[in-house]
Amino acid sequence: MTVSSLKPIHVVGGGLAGSEAAWQIASAGVPVILHEMRRPGVRTDAHHTDNLAELVCSNSFRSDDWEHNAVGLLHAEMRELGSIIMSSAHDHQVPAGGALAVDRDGFSQKVTARLEAHPLVTVVREELTGLPPQEWDNVIIATGPLTSPALAEAILGLTGEESLSFFDAIAPIVHAESIDFDIAWRQSRYDKEGPGGDAAAYVNCPMNKAQYDAFIEALITGPKAEFKEWEHVPYFDGCLPIEVMAERGRETLRHGPMKPVGLTNPRDPMVKAHAIVQLRQDNALGTLFNIVGFQTKLKHGSQAEVFRMIPGLQNAQFARLGGLHRNTYLNSPRLLDRQMRLKAMPRLRFAGQVTGVEGYVESAATGLLAGRLAAAERLGQPLEAPAAHTAIGALVEHITGGHMAGSKFQPMNINYGLLPPLEAPKVDEAGVKIPLKERGRAKKRLMSIRALNDLKAWRDAA
Repeated sequence: MTVSSLKPIHVVGGGLAGSEAAWQIASAGVPVILHEMRRPGVRTDAHHTDNLAELVCSNSFRSDDWEHNAVGLLHAEMRELGSIIMSSAHDHQVPAGGALAVDRDGFSQKVTARLEAHPLVTVVREELTGLPPQEWDNVIIATGPLTSPALAEAILGLTGEESLSFFDAIAPIVHAESIDFDIAWRQSRYDKEGPGGDAAAYVNCPMNKAQYDAFIEALITGPKAEFKEWEHVPYFDGCLPIEVMAERGRETLRHGPMKPVGLTNPRDPMVKAHAIVQLRQDNALGTLFNIVGFQTKLKHGSQAEVFRMIPGLQNAQFARLGGLHRNTYLNSPRLLDRQMRLKAMPRLRFAGQVTGVEGYVESAATGLLAGRLAAAERLGQPLEAPAAHTAIGALVEHITGGHMAGSKFQPMNINYGLLPPLEAPKVDEAGVKIPLKERGRAKKRLMSIRALNDLKAWRDAA
C-alpha cells in the first residue's frame, strides 16, 4: 500500500497530545490532518499564542530521573519511541535542578515548525463544531481541558454521560531582575543537578515563623475569584491553588511547596528557615521565573500585594499573574476500549487530558500511543497497547479500567502505584539488612528497568 492510496487520519486538537499523535502517525508513513481551532485573532481563555503544543501552565515536565521517578521513566519511554515532545523539550531545556523544564516559547515554536515541515502533515486552522464528519473514518480527539463547548456537547450527547470537570490554576511569573538577591539565593534541593546541568537552578526565598504566619493569613483572607456555576466542581489534588492548600491547615504549605528541607541559606547556614518559597527559571534567557507550586485563584488585584510579602519578592514585577482555567474529562473506563476508542463510535479515539490523565507528559504519552494505534489500524497491522509493566501501558490501563472498581474515576498523574509491583531484596549480598528507604529506591529502579525492557520489546515487535 502506497502513501498516496492511504486515507488521512484526522487529529483534532493541536496541544501536546494532538501534536504528538500527529507526529507518530506521520512517522509511521501515514498522512495526517491536524485540526487546531487557534489561529491569528482566535485564542482560548488560557492560551496566548497560536503555536502548537503551547504550555499554558508550568514550563516544567517534572523529574527526569528515569530510575527512581515514574514521570522520568515516562520521559525515557517516550524518547525510545521517537517523541517529538521530548526531543523538542531537550532542544529547549532550561536549568531546573532534577526536573526537565523548557523555554516555553522556543519549545512550542520548535514543535510547530517540525510538524508544519513534515510532508505527511497538514495543519488546518479551524474549529470543529460538532462530531467529526462521517467520512472521517479514523479520528483522534485530543482537545484537552479547553474542548470547545459545541464539540463537548456533541461528545456528551453521543455517550449519554455528564461532563466531569475540575479546575487547574496557573502560577504567576516574576521578572528575574526584580528579585532581591540580597535575601534570595540560588540552590536546588539537596544540590541535585538536573538535565539542564545546573545544581543551583532554583531561586529560594526564606521565611521565618512570623513572616510565614502573616503570609498564610493573607492567603486565606485575600479575595478569591468566584464562579458560582462551578462551585460544585472539585479541584484535582495535584494542582491545588495555594490558598486552598493553606485553608486545609496552616502547616500544610510547610510540608508542600514551601518545605525548607534540603536547602541552606548561605548567609546564615546555622539557622534553618521556617519555610522557603522556590522560583524556577521559565525561559532560556533566564529573565523570567515562575513561583513553584503557587497556582492561585486570588483576584488579580490582590495577587501582587500578597506575593510581595515573600522575602526577596518585596519588589517583584510580574510578567503574568495567576489565574484559572477549566478542565473537562470523560468517564473513560466506561466509555473507552483498550484501543482508546469510543465504544459508542469506534472510529473516534481520544487522547490527552480529556481521557483523564493529568500532566503535560502524561497527555503527550497518550497522544503518542493513540497515534501509533491509529496508524497501525490504517496500515492493517493490528497493534495492542504496551504491557501495564510500562509507564505508558499503565496509564492506558488506568484510563480504560485500571482504577478501583466502583470508585469515581479521577484524573491521574503517572506514578509507580499504577505499575505492577516488584519486590526489592531485603538483604545485600553479605546478608546485611538493607534499610527500608534504600529498598524503596531499589524497587523503583527494578520496576523502571523492567518497564524499559518491556517497552523496547513492544517497540521492536510492532
